Amino acid sequence: MSKILVADDATFMRLMIRQILSRRESIEICEAENGQVAVELFQECKPDLTFLDITMPIKDGLETLQEILTLNPQAKVIMCSAVAQEKVVQKAIEMGATDFLIKPFRANKLLETVNKYLRA
Repeated sequence: MSKILVADDATFMRLMIRQILSRRESIEICEAENGQVAVELFQECKPDLTFLDITMPIKDGLETLQEILTLNPQAKVIMCSAVAQEKVVQKAIEMGATDFLIKPFRANKLLETVNKYLRA
C-alpha cells in the first residue's frame, strides 16, 4: 500500500484530492492543515509521496519542504499552488521539490503525477 501526505490549509482542497486519489487502489492518505502538522505527519506516516501547498499557516510550503528534505533527502514532494509564480516554482525545484502542480488541477493530471512518482 502506498502512502500519500496531503498538506493544504483549505479543507475543500484536501477533500478534492482525497476523492481523486480514491480512484486509485491501495492508497492510504494522511492530511495536514498546515506546515507544522505536515512535518509531524511526514515523520509519523512516512509517505511515499507528499503534496504540499505553498501558502499555509504556521509554516509555508517552502519551509515545510526544507524540513521534510532534511528528514529525508530522497522524499518525493510535489508542490501545489494557485499562484503560478515562476520564481516560487523555480525556488521549490532548486530546493529539491520533485515536481509542481498549479491549482486548480484536473483529476487526470493529479492521477498521472501520482502514477509517475509511485512507479519509480
